[in-house]
Amino acid sequence: MRIGLALSGGAARGIAHLGVLKALDELDVKISILSGVSSGAIAATFYAAGYTPDEILKLIKELSVFKIMRPAFGTIGLMHLLEVEKLYEKYLGTDASFEKLNIPVIIGATEMNQGIEVYYSSGNIIKPLLASSAVPILYRPIDFEGRMLNDGGLLNNMPVDCLEGNCDIKIGVHTNPINHQAKITTIRSMIERTVQLAINNNVKLRMHLCDLLLEPQELKYYRLMSFRKADQIFDIGYQYTLSMEKHIKLLVEEKEKTL
Repeated sequence: MRIGLALSGGAARGIAHLGVLKALDELDVKISILSGVSSGAIAATFYAAGYTPDEILKLIKELSVFKIMRPAFGTIGLMHLLEVEKLYEKYLGTDASFEKLNIPVIIGATEMNQGIEVYYSSGNIIKPLLASSAVPILYRPIDFEGRMLNDGGLLNNMPVDCLEGNCDIKIGVHTNPINHQAKITTIRSMIERTVQLAINNNVKLRMHLCDLLLEPQELKYYRLMSFRKADQIFDIGYQYTLSMEKHIKLLVEEKEKTL
């Protein structure tokens, strides 16, 4: 039984993916392949590299976002990701590649010139991982293999479609439920809301491709940049997935009967 897990982007909310992975480990649900964009790509890559969800959470909490943000004025983007690249090389290795991971991973990014989504699953993993989180305008694009790449969530924030043919069961994890009672009172909240609504629209188009969708509703009360609440967000993903144990195991049992 091959189980594929598609992890959405979601900035700080994406920390919930780690809680989901921890719960799946405890439920003895073996993941055969992972796909992800943005924070989902980070969770997928580090998990596939052998880090436990708790270890990844510790790394996130110890790293200061402000220390890795550096201005890059005069370019297409206000900040670059050089310090982030150094961190990835430190914890994944300077020669990190998809082939060295313990579990296959597919990372989604957006090719800005052509305006298309692209996937990476072989060769150098650092550049695609950087690109998948490079929010347009905020971060300068990543030049890789003749392409200008930015955040994968721009066109496909839950890359479940690329799992087709690579597994028997496709589970999507969406960390951006919409809070329909939200009050927009500042320019910052308006920008955040605009991005979330736009990106959520491309997720809706792909939800039907999932055999099971995990979407912790409590996450709607957390801002995209709530990194200081990492423990709470992690626990939401963890507790929610444990509560879905019956649904997960029933799905596996039913699928096994058809194979």
